[in-house]
Amino acid sequence: MSTTQTPHIALFPGAEMGHLMPVLRLATMLAKRNCIVTVITAHPTVSNAESDQISLFFRHNPEINHLILRLNPSSQQEDSTLAAPFFLQFDLINQSIHLLRPLLSSSSPPFSAMFVDFFLVAKTAPIAKELHLPIYVVSTTSVEATSLMAYFPVLTSNWTEFNNASTEIKIPGLPPMAMSSLPQALLDPGNLFTLTTIMNSQALSKADGILTNTFEYVQASTLCTLNKARVTASLPPILPVGPLEPYHIPQDRDNRYRSWLENQPSQSVVYISFGSRTAISRDQVQELERGLEKAGRRFCWNLKTSIVDKDDREDVKDILSNLFLERTKNKGMIIRGWTDQQEILGHPAIGGFVSHCGWNSVMEAAWQGVPMLAWPQNGDQRLNAKVVEDAGLGLWERNWDWGVGGVVKGDEIERKIVELMTDEKLRERAKKVREEARKAVGSGGSSNRVIKDVINSLILPFP
Repeated sequence: MSTTQTPHIALFPGAEMGHLMPVLRLATMLAKRNCIVTVITAHPTVSNAESDQISLFFRHNPEINHLILRLNPSSQQEDSTLAAPFFLQFDLINQSIHLLRPLLSSSSPPFSAMFVDFFLVAKTAPIAKELHLPIYVVSTTSVEATSLMAYFPVLTSNWTEFNNASTEIKIPGLPPMAMSSLPQALLDPGNLFTLTTIMNSQALSKADGILTNTFEYVQASTLCTLNKARVTASLPPILPVGPLEPYHIPQDRDNRYRSWLENQPSQSVVYISFGSRTAISRDQVQELERGLEKAGRRFCWNLKTSIVDKDDREDVKDILSNLFLERTKNKGMIIRGWTDQQEILGHPAIGGFVSHCGWNSVMEAAWQGVPMLAWPQNGDQRLNAKVVEDAGLGLWERNWDWGVGGVVKGDEIERKIVELMTDEKLRERAKKVREEARKAVGSGGSSNRVIKDVINSLILPFP
């Protein structure tokens, strides 16, 4: 049957880099597949990294359209000081959703579908329905974490029973999930994160599918279970479209770390990063210094000491000890600010990755086949760490404390870094993950087929 139009897809990412970057990658993948693509971003942003990346992205991808949803900061809640800044931003975006309809309805050519962040689906779905647009949720976490969020309204229908659960919770069709692996914020019924999660989980039934940045090799069993049992009867299909392929943007910033990496032997450098919105304590910084020095390995450390990068004003010499900087002068590179992590992980000098296990970091390591040392800090990261371990992509030391107040000692860090950088079997398993990641998005691959099917479903036939 002949077709009448090229799909025009609106992508609506959420706040902070962990939610923005997957959507920008998805946008470039759709554009390569001959879709018309428009990305809607909220303004103002919380972090400098978001603002910079949005500007760079549209400058170097002129074929992708850009619409701006202008937020009204006066809408913020009175108790805003009690919530994390990025979830305040999600709340603010949700309060401004009514401004989205005129942006969408005035588009030419008209939109064919909306792809929206999980934390925005509840407020966006009614607008999509009014405009007769299919709506797909973009999940930026693992399938395990997605299943938890989907089932969370059921789990918390009785808060007393939920909070009294001893060591684990059970989601239909899945192995028991340790209570200790749940995002701690979800245990507070009045928390903004909890309320937003429940609101959007209840709206998942309005979606046509959940696009997930993963691939079958690393989560085949969970994907199969969820798409058969569905956890809840109204859960739409979970559609693996990852790993979302990296796009290249020429970097305008200081390239010292690139020059430094060029002068390091192959697979000799351990890369350390805890993500774009995780700040580790000064006590933990000191122990990490000790561990790196004792391990004696070359390292590239993306050092972050505040949640929002606008507050990261201190110089490296104000954070790290002079003795450490002197002793590791020729062996280490310290980075401050956001960097192209995919580029770093893809460099031949990188031999291991110490990571908080944010899901984007997991998929980036999978794409490059870099062995990981999983060191979860908060949120969904312990659930993700188990995926890393089960897939053979990395090591996970379960006994390491996570979140506020937990400090891992330097001797333990030294031991695990040495193991990470010398375990040849782990390196081979990570290489296998890389091969399977490339197959998934290649011609005939599982993720490639899924995204093609979604696009084809949006192409309207001639009447």
